[in-house]
Amino acid sequence: MNPLLRRGWFDRLLMAGLCLLALAWMLPLLWVLALSFKPNEFLMARTDVFLAPPYTLDNYLDILGTSAVFRWLGNSALVALLQTAGVLVLSSLAGYGFARCEFPGRRWLFAFVLFGLAVPAQSVFIPLHHQFTSWGLQNTHAGLILPGLAAPFGVYLMTQYFKAIPLELEEAALLDNASRLKTFVRVILPLSLPAQATLGIFTFLACWNDYLWPLVIATQPDMYTLTRGLASTQTNFAQSEGLGFLMAQAVFAGAPVLLLYLFFQKHLVSAVSSR
Repeated sequence: MNPLLRRGWFDRLLMAGLCLLALAWMLPLLWVLALSFKPNEFLMARTDVFLAPPYTLDNYLDILGTSAVFRWLGNSALVALLQTAGVLVLSSLAGYGFARCEFPGRRWLFAFVLFGLAVPAQSVFIPLHHQFTSWGLQNTHAGLILPGLAAPFGVYLMTQYFKAIPLELEEAALLDNASRLKTFVRVILPLSLPAQATLGIFTFLACWNDYLWPLVIATQPDMYTLTRGLASTQTNFAQSEGLGFLMAQAVFAGAPVLLLYLFFQKHLVSAVSSR
């Protein structure tokens, strides 16, 4: 057989296999989306019907009918955006310092930062809660945002990305009497946009989907994030009597994240492929 023809058949079989895997991965998502448009009374009898009627928008109307849902949505957006911006600024500055600046104890300090990747966030909830409560930051936006600014993964990612940027570009700017800060802002940062987008997406996702820390620090309904607020509207029998409402909550909370990923998809793929 012609090698080119054999390679063509192999590529087709590989693509067919990848499509089947993608479909298998998407089936649970399609199942969640389909059930969110089903009446809860119907789902008490069966949950294996995807496309067949009946359909209803009552589950989404019940979410929008919750008086505080848009406040929760605003809290989540504010906390996620500010935390993402803070992580990008701090991680970029720290990463540049570790990648380009020489100072005593740099390696030990970088190793200490990386050690933070091995510490589960849940293990420090009690001391964090005591600390922020003593500072009067419980039920505040600052209390929701500040713990997430410590991002060891972000520092590691930006350090490795800055190390991969040719040193000659920075030296050329320094020879033109540009300051270190000006070189960082004008030369280094524009070259790191793919890494910035990747870190921003990961940080935004983690903050938007976070449930445990808002559960601990936000005890007043006005300060709930979307995940915390939607969970508070579920009954004790949500899995059996309100399954459609539960699925609608998942779709409603995940839609902004999906839009964010679609918007920054090009930068995310560029960062992954360039490493």
